[in-house]
Amino acid sequence: MAKKRRNPYFLRFVRYPLEAAGLYSAVWLMRCLPIEIASNFGGWLGRNVFCRSAKNERVKRNLRLAFPEKTEQDVDLIARGMWDNLGRVAIEYAFLGEICDPLSGRVELSGLANSIIFNSDRYPCILASGHLANWEVLPVMAASHGVPMTSIIRDPNNPLIRKKLHDLRVVLGGKLASKGPDGVKQAMAALRGGKVLAMLIDQKLNGGIAIPFFGHPAMTTPAVAQLALRYRCPILLVRLERTGPARFRVTCHSETALPNSGNLKNDVQDIMKLHNKVLEGWIRERPTEWLWLHRRWPDSVYEQMAA
Repeated sequence: MAKKRRNPYFLRFVRYPLEAAGLYSAVWLMRCLPIEIASNFGGWLGRNVFCRSAKNERVKRNLRLAFPEKTEQDVDLIARGMWDNLGRVAIEYAFLGEICDPLSGRVELSGLANSIIFNSDRYPCILASGHLANWEVLPVMAASHGVPMTSIIRDPNNPLIRKKLHDLRVVLGGKLASKGPDGVKQAMAALRGGKVLAMLIDQKLNGGIAIPFFGHPAMTTPAVAQLALRYRCPILLVRLERTGPARFRVTCHSETALPNSGNLKNDVQDIMKLHNKVLEGWIRERPTEWLWLHRRWPDSVYEQMAA
């Protein structure tokens, strides 16, 4: 059955303005609170309000697919933990500047992070990560240290919200590029200009390549590998972990070795297989800190699970 189209007038004159009013009001109200109290309030909202949405069934379906060995009680606990983290992320948008201020001590740099932040000889490079902990921290943290980073993002559908989120994301500087052809051009320009490119690699891309993820084929964007191979620039996998309310650890891991077999397709697949494997390991260690909301696998995988 064809998907029902939404009324464009309703979206433009009712839903979008209401959503924007809610966002602007929430940002103002949250900034009246101490940062940790605000983050804890977001966690409470996630556990007790957001988790009651219909999307919680998608979250639990994804968890059953990824962790078939877990009980329903385990699945419920992880789902609630994910909503807790997501509620915190939503509230923490209002405090990204404070969180990422180097003087606040709220973001701990670990592994190779210091060498990236303070060593411009490593540019250009690509930082690849996923929707872990608060993924918005990485570009703002980099900007706070003067790192010339371009981040590829997905713009919200609501144009009234788009401007506010953009301002929150670049509160300390940095550059955002929207997904799509224009974003690819900006990504290429950043690498040609000797800068840093940040990309999230864990969302489904229908036009991507099938790479194993939690034991099932997942359509994965090959852009990170393609760009790195084209410009022969290093890729560093970046892990974000929540260490407390509005507190995080950012760890840059060792560079991904770039193969040069002469077969570009195989080289791209090898890189993305490694990335998905590492990302999966991080998620298994802290499953509540990954965004399980996405329909990450093809329809056929979900149909097999339901059979």
